[in-house]
Amino acid sequence: MRYFNKFAPFSKHFYKQDACATFLAKKAQKNMNKNLAIARILDANLDRAREGLRVVEEWCRLGLENSDCTDKCKQMRQEIAHWHTSDLRKARDTINDPGTDLSHPQEAIRENIEQLLQANLCRVQEALRVLEEYGKLYDPNMGNAFKKIRYQVYILESELLQSYRYKKLINASLYLVTSSTKNLLKTVESALQGGLTLVQYRKKDVDDIIRLEMAQKLSELCHKYDALFIVNDRADIALEVNADGVHLGQQDIPISLARRILGPNKIIGRSTTNPQEMAKAIAEKADYIGVGPVYATPTKPDKQAAGLDYVKYAAQHSPIPWFAIGGIDEHNVTELIASGATQVALVRAIMEADNPQKTTAKLLKKLKG
Repeated sequence: MRYFNKFAPFSKHFYKQDACATFLAKKAQKNMNKNLAIARILDANLDRAREGLRVVEEWCRLGLENSDCTDKCKQMRQEIAHWHTSDLRKARDTINDPGTDLSHPQEAIRENIEQLLQANLCRVQEALRVLEEYGKLYDPNMGNAFKKIRYQVYILESELLQSYRYKKLINASLYLVTSSTKNLLKTVESALQGGLTLVQYRKKDVDDIIRLEMAQKLSELCHKYDALFIVNDRADIALEVNADGVHLGQQDIPISLARRILGPNKIIGRSTTNPQEMAKAIAEKADYIGVGPVYATPTKPDKQAAGLDYVKYAAQHSPIPWFAIGGIDEHNVTELIASGATQVALVRAIMEADNPQKTTAKLLKKLKG
């Protein structure tokens, strides 16, 4: 007993040393696991950001044929690839990743190109935010680098969606302006099935709540068919229902105010009846103008017909898209084409047609030659 008591202090010393070593080993293992987790997070989000950008880049290149946006996507992908080192790739453990089987029903649905682009841009932005935050723990320069890329993606998103909408606008030969009818949604959908790609909801004689509800339904319907949806007069309603823009009359709010309400990516149109109003709308940076009324129309009973002379003037002088409007139908559209019109807006010819789908298809065939 004395023998053991004699060496007891040494035993305690060795026990303390062993406990300290165990503690340090556990701490080192904990740090190693933490570092491994960070590396896996960075690896996963580097892949996520690059994949999302590649999806966007393909549309910029082959859908929009926009070399500037394509180059921006490529440059950002290469910058991201610079940070994707072999050390981070080695941390990958796909088999044991609990997130590989997680999904959301919305991920399986892409109704149109705009939804596809927005989903992938959102994915890229989220991944870049993760890289910005966790990157600070990996490399002092990584957080700031990905912050810069994230803001570049925000700018790209603005340019891309604006470019996408504008290309659809200039390619829209036919523009339907709605009128009162019992079967509004059914009529519009029939026209969309006939190839219509641009719809304006115009309804002035109802309460705002009813107008808002119908605008929401029409917005969803048009976007289901990958068509542009414009709200007449009301920028606030256009914003609320995620419309693609607003159409303003001469007595409506200024284009600059509508732009502040809707932001830079939405379409803003302005009605014009003469060259002076056209020049003003262009100076105020309207995205397109209405030219008319070409013929007398019950839709605008107080407006004198501008006639074909104004159509011919627009064909020669307008640098932005313009739509001939007013009393146009399948019988006189050929006369408009001969006067230089390539895009027309109409109301009754489709809204009162027995078969809006066939009427739309027939008009589109004439307009596209």
